[in-house]
Amino acid sequence: MKNFQFEKYYYLLKKIIPRTTQISIRRKMIQRKVSQYSAVWPIDEKAAKPPENWKGWPDGKKFAFIITHDVETARGVENCRSLMDIEEKYGFRSSFNFVAGDYTIPQNLLAEMHRLGFEVGSHGLHHNGNLFRSRNVFNEHAIKINQFLKKHSIVGFRSPSMYHNLDWLHELNIEYDASTFDTDPFEPQPDGAETIFPFWVAGPDGRPGYVELPYNLPQDFLLFILMQHKNIDIWKNKIDWIAGNGGMALFISHPDYMNFNGCSHYEKYPVKYYVDFLKYVKTKYEGQYWYALPKDMARFWKMNYASSNKITERKNKIKVCMLAYSFYTNDARVRRYAETLASRGDHVDILALRNKNEKSYEILNGVHVYRIQERTRDEQRKFDYLFKIMKFVFTSSYHVTKKHIKSSYDLIHVHSVPDFEVFAAFLPKMTGAKIILDIHDPVPDFYQAKFGTDNRTYYTILSFVEKMSAKFAHHVITVTHYWMNKIAQRSNIPGDKISVTLNLPDIRMFNYAKIKKKPKKENENFTLIYPGTINKHCGLEIAIRAIDIARRDIPKIRFVIYGSGPELNQLAQLTKELKLEDIVHFRGSVPLEAIPDIMFNADIGIALLAGNDNYAQQALNVKLFEYLSMGLPAIATRTKSIEYYLDEDTVLLSEPNNPNDVARCIIDLYSHPEKRMDLKEKGLKFIAKNNSEIQMHDYIRIVDKLTA
Repeated sequence: MKNFQFEKYYYLLKKIIPRTTQISIRRKMIQRKVSQYSAVWPIDEKAAKPPENWKGWPDGKKFAFIITHDVETARGVENCRSLMDIEEKYGFRSSFNFVAGDYTIPQNLLAEMHRLGFEVGSHGLHHNGNLFRSRNVFNEHAIKINQFLKKHSIVGFRSPSMYHNLDWLHELNIEYDASTFDTDPFEPQPDGAETIFPFWVAGPDGRPGYVELPYNLPQDFLLFILMQHKNIDIWKNKIDWIAGNGGMALFISHPDYMNFNGCSHYEKYPVKYYVDFLKYVKTKYEGQYWYALPKDMARFWKMNYASSNKITERKNKIKVCMLAYSFYTNDARVRRYAETLASRGDHVDILALRNKNEKSYEILNGVHVYRIQERTRDEQRKFDYLFKIMKFVFTSSYHVTKKHIKSSYDLIHVHSVPDFEVFAAFLPKMTGAKIILDIHDPVPDFYQAKFGTDNRTYYTILSFVEKMSAKFAHHVITVTHYWMNKIAQRSNIPGDKISVTLNLPDIRMFNYAKIKKKPKKENENFTLIYPGTINKHCGLEIAIRAIDIARRDIPKIRFVIYGSGPELNQLAQLTKELKLEDIVHFRGSVPLEAIPDIMFNADIGIALLAGNDNYAQQALNVKLFEYLSMGLPAIATRTKSIEYYLDEDTVLLSEPNNPNDVARCIIDLYSHPEKRMDLKEKGLKFIAKNNSEIQMHDYIRIVDKLTA
């Protein structure tokens, strides 16, 4: 779905650029797209499926036929009577949709339409601009549109330029809407309803619903002005296909673009095309179709199919790109987002880092993974770290721009660190894509924690960059409520633009109920594990020193570290100095899919944080929740963030930066198996109420709201 961000610039330029130039540009754009969409336009075979409990049209008719006209300008108003005369001649009646605020609608014309059996509908307040560009704009227009509906006893609506948001339309006092289509990739908002039948849109919270009537015969302006067709073959073929599948043929034309006087004009087509179409339908299908006005169709559908074909939200496939300066295979948070979208049918591309042994491109669980830059986690200096990040920003910008030009994205989801990675999506944003900035670690605080600098200049600069990055994005997500409040205050973000997605585990993967059916590996050792990135703030030095203390009381203690990172060599050296080579083992990185088994067969999970700074106090490690999800008792650092979300009887808490207290916790759990069992049971109860499945519902709502 597409709501173009540059609309205000587009409509400004529209006033400046000559109309002939505008038409020429649009023609060239469509010429490039036609072959690309040949499989779904003008016919999308998926749209032929009838609704549940389908019983057919009134009087056993083969298909339904509806004619509508959108009157965009005063010139179109002048042509309405001529169009009515043609339709009367061939025994048809239609609906005329008027724009309430752009021109004067003669009252005698409306009276004549009602007298002769035509229908009058609303085509919005103004034709220029997207009615749905913001909720405030829509609400302001809705008040005046409802006044227009009431004044003229109108029950139907169609949005200008076919923009639509079916949820918001419940604010209008209508029986039907006709702002969607079965398939039309050339519209500004090109998502198709993928059906040639009406459908019912249920109202929220007991409010009235309405019937949606998608048009399915290509619009005249597209065929004859932009594509410059010289016959009505596409109309004939499409209505033949609709009739063959027993659907509803809903037709749109514009009296504005019909040429009634025979004079040549670049923005008009011969009215003969429309007359020929009416003759074709009348001749070939006389007696086979139920000819109805839109209001008659809406009442028929509501009476017969509102309950069996009830929807509250119409899902449409979107195209998403995620940018992540991480290794996708092992990044549980990014994978969770991507696989959630892919599982519901969205197209998801990932631009991420690559290990030497990984493929540059592959499809994982329906997600298209592009690994565009190699990285070794060996940065010791801040400038080495920054250089690799900047390289990724430019590399990802090139790739996402190239892909967007080829086939535009609806949404770009950027994962930070770094937050300024969001600017890699500059061109996609300028051409309509919505942007989510997902701050896994707030850069100003993360930078101080990683490099131990107290220089306020760095912090001030990085805070400013964070503010600009957040301003550039349409929505910001972060990992805890503390960071949400701090980032919102520091970057001046409105409350409705920022939300929290906790680092909760994917219960499809980290599922104790499923894995407990396997026999647990017999192991005489008392095994502690840490799977994850080996960074200074992860507290592994504290853990190793605690192991050195605890081994005096636990003869067969064993600590296994899975992963890689810049602190690996220092930790290996520390292990050697403490003569722990037989106890502490470094296993390197393993696939995320292997982690649940590793956790299931361990005795304790380690989730420490080093430092007393604000970052350490507020960070929240996803590994901790994965331990709980796998029924693995865990030792974590006592921090404000953990105490905010977890009770003390769910995880064993140690004092910050204190190897002796960590050793005490290890010995305590070793000596009391019943305490480990109690932690396990309470951890599983916590995960039952707090898991990624619940979080992803919130994420989907954000995505659908942005791309609606």
